[in-house]
Amino acid sequence: MSTLFWISLFALGAMVVNGIGIYSIYKNRDFAEKNKTYFICFAAGVLIAAPLIHTLPHAFEKNSNAGAFALVGFLFMFFSNKIIKLKTNEKELAFGITAIEGIGIHSFIDGIIYTVTFSASTMTGVLAGIGLVAHEFAEGVIVFSVLLKSGLSAKKAAFYGFLVAGLTTPLGAFIVYPLIHKLAQSYLGLALGFVAGVLIYISASHLLPEAREHEKHHSHAAFLLGVLLAIALAFVE
Repeated sequence: MSTLFWISLFALGAMVVNGIGIYSIYKNRDFAEKNKTYFICFAAGVLIAAPLIHTLPHAFEKNSNAGAFALVGFLFMFFSNKIIKLKTNEKELAFGITAIEGIGIHSFIDGIIYTVTFSASTMTGVLAGIGLVAHEFAEGVIVFSVLLKSGLSAKKAAFYGFLVAGLTTPLGAFIVYPLIHKLAQSYLGLALGFVAGVLIYISASHLLPEAREHEKHHSHAAFLLGVLLAIALAFVE
């Protein structure tokens, strides 16, 4: 199966899972709120393990400076998040607009990650993709809640949530796909390093704190399951 097939499968799958998250809370808020912590923990486990045991080693094989770009990716997400948080101190409508902007950028970057990782190897893409797809359900729940809080009706919150958090992921993947093949292997290594930093940030600074805030009885098990899955798939390659 071609690289484009895998990119399309995961990017469109992420869009579908995001839409399911939005639809679930739109139709049944109790179900979505009850299960989102497990999705967050599982995704955090995959996204902290996969970059460390698979993505970064592949990046270093292609470019010895990949570690520096991993730091750049981490810092990029760190400061982007800081700017977004500063702006969310505004009133409700401004909060909603800024949150949409932040989630849209985040989802667009998710799409780029699919293209970069699958261009390196199928297993690298699968490992990153599983974690990203798993967190899409929770992201759909979160984006709907944020838009509802900003003052939109339930129908508009569902529509704009899917538009911003769902469609932007395949958009990012398909826009970058024609360009990624023009990169030399050394530059692909730097791109992989950047992606590894982004994934580690998403897990350590975004997903895990969210999971701890809404900790449940088996949330640690869900996290460890994600870690073990990443390890198992790495050994399968």
